[in-house]
Amino acid sequence: MGQRHPVQNEVIMFATTNTLNRLPVFANPAYAREAIECLYRLQNLHPFLLFGFVVMPDHCHFLLNVSAPYTISKLLGSYKSGLIFDLNVPKLWQAGFDARIPKNAHQVLRYIHENPVHAKLCERIRDYPWSSASGRWDVSTLPFV
Repeated sequence: MGQRHPVQNEVIMFATTNTLNRLPVFANPAYAREAIECLYRLQNLHPFLLFGFVVMPDHCHFLLNVSAPYTISKLLGSYKSGLIFDLNVPKLWQAGFDARIPKNAHQVLRYIHENPVHAKLCERIRDYPWSSASGRWDVSTLPFV
């Protein structure tokens, strides 16, 4: 992942990565669960604050803060290659990812959690199992700033 972002760590970032050709790979519940479990294994290896996430059928959103010496590029590169290995698939992701520093992290977290409702995958945010809004996964509390 040689993608360059002006800021690589020490700030809250909203990151999105898409599956190759936007194929709905994570519509398979086993793959969606593995996508989340891979995220937590990575967090144990390279600590970062995870404030929220959603694994949609064809993309993933993360709200996180990566601490130095790690970078968002290395972290997402490790995540994407690790999940390819875990799922034993030759190709899974589009190249690169999008990362932004949100002006309002709370609004972005709400957007992340509402993604499955807008896509008509569930009626309420807490009903979607592959989201931090479901209450099934541990995340850090987003600071009020």
